[in-house]
Amino acid sequence: MATKKVGTTGRFGVRYGRTLRKRVAEIEGKMKQWHKCPYCNKKRVKRIFTGVWQCRSCKAKFTGKAYLPK
Repeated sequence: MATKKVGTTGRFGVRYGRTLRKRVAEIEGKMKQWHKCPYCNKKRVKRIFTGVWQCRSCKAKFTGKAYLPK
């Protein structure tokens, strides 16, 4: 079970090394945040699946990078 200290990377346990787990935690943290929509400029964009993002406000769907819409 993931704890507050290790966050979502707790699922890896002791595997893969500290640096890689830290990097994954950083990327996942940024990915799960709300992002700014390029169409309506509101912070309402979430990732649907790899490379596809959708604004919850204006319902615009667009492609971006795998982990960040920029």
